Amino acid sequence: MKVGFVGTGIMGRPMARRLQDAGHQLFIVKHRSAPPEELLDKGAVLADSAMEVAQTSEVVFTMVPDTAAVEDALFRNLGVAAGLSPGKVVVDMSSISPSATRTFAERVRRLGCDYLDAPVSGGDLGAREGNLSIMVGGTPEAFARVKPLFEVMGKTVTLVGQTGAGQTCKVANQMIVGINIAAVSEALVLASKAGLDPVRVREALLGGFASSRVLDVHGRRMIDRAFEPGGRIELHQKDLGLALAEAGELGVAVPMTSICRDLMDECAAHGGAGWDHSALIRAYELLADPELDSRPG
Repeated sequence: MKVGFVGTGIMGRPMARRLQDAGHQLFIVKHRSAPPEELLDKGAVLADSAMEVAQTSEVVFTMVPDTAAVEDALFRNLGVAAGLSPGKVVVDMSSISPSATRTFAERVRRLGCDYLDAPVSGGDLGAREGNLSIMVGGTPEAFARVKPLFEVMGKTVTLVGQTGAGQTCKVANQMIVGINIAAVSEALVLASKAGLDPVRVREALLGGFASSRVLDVHGRRMIDRAFEPGGRIELHQKDLGLALAEAGELGVAVPMTSICRDLMDECAAHGGAGWDHSALIRAYELLADPELDSRPG
């Protein structure tokens, strides 16, 4: 297929690369950063605008940081919508507002095209390995058409409901991931304060009921202080903000999500907005020993 991809950053680049390696013709555009040379070297076509990407593609993917960025990519001057013609499919794989998603989808459908919201979980490692979990909202017909492309990028591909359902599912995912990161951080800081070796504590916990993907991957990052972003604190802040907004609209109490967002805010206030979200442990360390903030590293 001829596939367009707008947003080839930390997540979008490996996702687009997998589509390219599967034999699909890839069309990309400079969006917020220079297009990756690795995609161009493998034969990706660099378009002058997102409009041109849409004109030359059957399916157009967007993978950008937030709701405003998706709206910009789709509807700005020379954006994706300007290049659409009836029968094409727009697939937004960003993590954004469910209500805004429904509005964007309606605008795209008025142009005679289908729209799927398909946010992902699995981080940059999952994107590189094609092991993402992809949560899709939209019509069964559009899903069936794009599913072979999803299966190149993800291991678990699920149509969870109509338009916006994918984004709501991703909100739930980010609530669970964030709260799990907080739990691992809290436990490791307690163990360290008690004089235990966090390496051995993590190894012991991985063998029991407390074992989780977060304890495995992010627990290791916490111990190694490997806070180069996969998933950035500022993006998880945004996702938890979406969760709180959705909960407010539905009248649902989400106290743990609120506390987790506060801890992320604490990291950002100490210069950590661009850290990997496993650096949430820094908020606990600062609470346990405020002098940490004045130490190097």
